[in-house]
Amino acid sequence: MTDTTTTRAPGRAGPLLRRAIATEGAMWRSLYRWARRRPPALEPGDAPFSYLGVVKPILGVLIGLSAVEIPIFDLIVSNVVPWHPARWIVGVLGVWGLLWMVGLFASMSIHPHVVGPRGIRIRLNAAIDVTVPWDHVEAVHARYRSPPSGRSVQVEQDGDRRVLQFVVASQTSVDIRLRRPLTLDLPKGRTEPVDELRLYADDPDGFVRRARDLTTSV
Repeated sequence: MTDTTTTRAPGRAGPLLRRAIATEGAMWRSLYRWARRRPPALEPGDAPFSYLGVVKPILGVLIGLSAVEIPIFDLIVSNVVPWHPARWIVGVLGVWGLLWMVGLFASMSIHPHVVGPRGIRIRLNAAIDVTVPWDHVEAVHARYRSPPSGRSVQVEQDGDRRVLQFVVASQTSVDIRLRRPLTLDLPKGRTEPVDELRLYADDPDGFVRRARDLTTSV
């Protein structure tokens, strides 16, 4: 039993480590692009739709708290811990945490959903990037929902339909019904075939209008 546990642990840890490294790298790239004001280019006819508005106040508070914590912890450590390098370690971790929070904000800011001639491109910061072609889309509706789980990506069985949800602040606001089951490649692997997609957009009515304009012209 001991040998089995030893051989399986690296198998589980490997993919998690690779995803963590990829997420960290994407966060720093997003921060660089955002700071340089170089968001990814849109193709002709593409319309971006933000999903940042609902979490912007929360992220603002967290970024502010992270900034305030740096001098507070520096003061505490410098007066309590006799080991001088501890002050630098805590300071570096505090700055890294602050930049990580700003990077998350930047990643969500420069990677909006896109509705364009090629289809609906669903984003969730830099981690999720899937495109649904128009020939797979049956209908698009605006409807606010509160999924039972707080996870950002989750699957729900709604009657005879399998629904894949991309959740922001425990909400979705757009339903995309598919003509036929579709599998999507996500960071954790390929999904089971799904019949409907749900996502959050700050302007669901505008999202739906743009989608319907394009589907009538295709």
